[in-house]
Amino acid sequence: MFVLSRVLFAGSVMVPECTSLTACHFSAVHRLSSPRRNSPYSSVDSERYSSLVKSVMSSKVSAQTPESLQAEDDQVYGPVVKAQTPSRTEPRLPKTLHPFLNPERAAEAEEPDAGPPARILLNRGRGRSSTPSVSRILQQTLSPEQIFYLERWKRRMIAELGELGFKEYSQNIFRQGKVFHSALEDILTSAETLRDRNLSEAPECPAEAQGYIQSVSHILEDVRAVRAVESTVQHAALNYLGIVDCVARYRGVLCVIDWKTSEKPKPFLSNTYDNPLQVAAYAGALNSDDNYKYQVENGLIVVAYKDGSPAHAHQINSELMSEYWKTWLLRLEEFKELGSSASSDTSPVK
Repeated sequence: MFVLSRVLFAGSVMVPECTSLTACHFSAVHRLSSPRRNSPYSSVDSERYSSLVKSVMSSKVSAQTPESLQAEDDQVYGPVVKAQTPSRTEPRLPKTLHPFLNPERAAEAEEPDAGPPARILLNRGRGRSSTPSVSRILQQTLSPEQIFYLERWKRRMIAELGELGFKEYSQNIFRQGKVFHSALEDILTSAETLRDRNLSEAPECPAEAQGYIQSVSHILEDVRAVRAVESTVQHAALNYLGIVDCVARYRGVLCVIDWKTSEKPKPFLSNTYDNPLQVAAYAGALNSDDNYKYQVENGLIVVAYKDGSPAHAHQINSELMSEYWKTWLLRLEEFKELGSSASSDTSPVK
């Protein structure tokens, strides 16, 4: 305890006054009594550390260069084996690059006289029994990856629907597609303008096709000058044939049009799998077929939906069509190498 004194003067008498303070009022006293903490560096060997620093900083150590470091690494680890730059894989090209366009025919011909579109029926009795169809060639030249996904989808559907259920499902899909194409044929061959028709409520449109027709109604508004509907095309030199859905102008551009149905949205061209090859095959056959006096350089794939939601239209310009034509020629060569052209044609002609 500390004692502080001071003197007070009361008149002529001095009166001492004492004030006592305890030591706890001074924090410094408390800090002086606390134990000293050890430094984390107290255990470091100072002499050894000092020697290490001097060796690193000493001017006697030779300066390192990238070359000397590389030589040292080569001595310790061996020389570096540099990998060769991978060469770019050149795209495969068909052995015979048959022309897509007919050099003897004008690329753009004048519009034909008003009249019904061409509809050349398939006649298998005129030496065409051994001519493979486009769909058959594509089916028999699927890649292993395509076959894997197709079989996996089939197994899943059978597991969900059963064998009989899956068979009935496949038949319904085929029937709906056929009804849809038939309804489109009636619309495209009609003398009435497409803009003036209520397509989904037309009396000739079956109930099964009304959703699909409504789906493509905005596409049909831009279709003009229909030249062919459900018409056979054949490439005599390459020995294949098919039935083209439609040849018409879409937004002013003459196209081979392929109508498709789907239960799932297909907003991108890549979602249509081999359909662009199919369109290129049809166009190439039409360009070489003497039954047609014009040529087509562009394509259009329209994917319609049963619920009536707007169809997706995928345009294929002349540049893309040329690339798909080359891929089609590769598939055709593969088909011929497999020797499938001599077998019976059991798939639908398309």
